[in-house]
Amino acid sequence: MTVSDPKAVAARALPLLDLTDLSDTCTEPKIDALCRDARAGGVAAVCLWPRFVPQAAQLLVNTGIRIATVINFPGGDEDSARAADDAAEACRDGAGEIDLVLPYRALMRGDERMAREVIEAVRETCPDTLLKVILETGELSSAEAIRAAADLALAAGADFLKTSTGKTPVSATPEAARILLDAVQASGRPAGVKISGGLRSVEDAATYLALADRAMGPAWARPATFRLGASSLFGALIQARDA
Repeated sequence: MTVSDPKAVAARALPLLDLTDLSDTCTEPKIDALCRDARAGGVAAVCLWPRFVPQAAQLLVNTGIRIATVINFPGGDEDSARAADDAAEACRDGAGEIDLVLPYRALMRGDERMAREVIEAVRETCPDTLLKVILETGELSSAEAIRAAADLALAAGADFLKTSTGKTPVSATPEAARILLDAVQASGRPAGVKISGGLRSVEDAATYLALADRAMGPAWARPATFRLGASSLFGALIQARDA
């Protein structure tokens, strides 16, 4: 998909958006505004800090907009019991989706067991919750390392592969996105991809939609299989939609 028709890009991208506020300065009034924007834009989900889950769940009841929160974020710590406990609390509070940071540093030093253990602990604790595993692709050393992380996450129970936290110098890239799409395609089971970190323009949305279309076919990218995680992208999409 090209940006020759920004309105068409916006029409496709908005229902795939995880509208996000994971800023250090987030407040309850900002969550009120985020949820108002989510309703106005018809997005897939909001993604926010765990402490704001009850507030968002109340504001978005019966809207069809899902509540996502982050666990083990942003550092990708190696405490599986803490990750599981935090995920359980978030689910009790109303989260329907968990964005879990893979212990990517453990994987980089060759400790696959630790990386897998954290994912499996959260998967077991919240078996009915959509689990997106953040690979932090910009910190991994090579295409081979990204693919290994993707394969491990899928084998451990991830429903989605997500590129990035947005908290590192390198976030989502088209190259990393293609590797994640290829891993999902090769896995032989239903799974999705979330592109997150650094998406700001209609052109960015068009780039990743086109990648998904080429890799998986034009009917594949829908909220159950493909998400765009962003905050500032929302304004650009709304402007294009309403132009």
